[in-house]
Amino acid sequence: MNAELWKNIEFAHPAFFWLLLLIPVFIWWSVSAGRKFQGSVKVSSLQGLKGIPVSWKIRFRPILPALRIITFAALVTALARPQTSNTSENIDSEGIDIVLGIDISGSMLAEDLRPNRMEAAKKTAMDFVDSRISDRIGLVIFSGESFTQCPITSDHGVLKQQLMAIRSGMLQDGTAIGMGLATSVDRLRESKAKSKVVILLTDGVNNTGLVDPLTALEIAKAYKVKVYTIGVGTIGKAPSPATMPDGSVQMQMVDVQIDEPLMKKIATETGGRYFRATNNASLQDIYHEIDKMERTKVEITSYRRFKEHFFPLAMIALAALLLEAVLRYTLFKRLP
Repeated sequence: MNAELWKNIEFAHPAFFWLLLLIPVFIWWSVSAGRKFQGSVKVSSLQGLKGIPVSWKIRFRPILPALRIITFAALVTALARPQTSNTSENIDSEGIDIVLGIDISGSMLAEDLRPNRMEAAKKTAMDFVDSRISDRIGLVIFSGESFTQCPITSDHGVLKQQLMAIRSGMLQDGTAIGMGLATSVDRLRESKAKSKVVILLTDGVNNTGLVDPLTALEIAKAYKVKVYTIGVGTIGKAPSPATMPDGSVQMQMVDVQIDEPLMKKIATETGGRYFRATNNASLQDIYHEIDKMERTKVEITSYRRFKEHFFPLAMIALAALLLEAVLRYTLFKRLP
């Protein structure tokens, strides 16, 4: 077994390693027993024996107890049953299909949320996507017109890339709430999911678009799509960047206008809820609340497969035992 494999080794019966505490006892017993077999001769002086070379058999005889220790240690480790495992999971989900409809009009650059409304909306939406492991999610953007940035997908990595790519100016400016809602519902029209949800986020009042918001509402009701609406912006005025005639950008205090009656009507008549986000924390709380309300049943069945690795250790123990026996009765054989 290589070093990389040992990093993932688990032992089914680690209690067997307590037997390794017998190794010091075994060493003591081997030394004591070896002394009994040593003959003794009384001489008046050792002066004449100093030049006699020590036999190689004497030097290498400790190999025998070392082989016995290797045999014992390998057997103990084998009994502990080293094994590796891999786990596979089957996920059975009823499934929810969700479309995030995000306003990208110029007013979404206002800085009453940090660093601005759009970046805060993107960051919070990405956190929401991470929490929806088993759901398919799509992304629709709108301002003066609407566009499907990402069809509903279970590939959340691709979805998050598309989320990060959105910016103000990608579409004609304006606020076409009806177009944003209609396009979001259209993404769910063919969905077979048990629950179909649109989360529609805007910071303004419908002022353009080919589809009236109330018409889009009727379409959502016809396809049984639940709509959660979010109005983004502080109460009163918000600092917003404005381009001057000379091309420079200056911050101006602009009135925050959100058509809350319309947003509440859309949410209520489709079975959803309307939320108002006045800062980053409240926007995060809103997504957490929607996340809790739109939970699906997910059953995860785990299968764990084990691969045993005791056989090489058993072979090491057998090889060491046989080698010890061969050496004991050949090269290191004791004379009677």
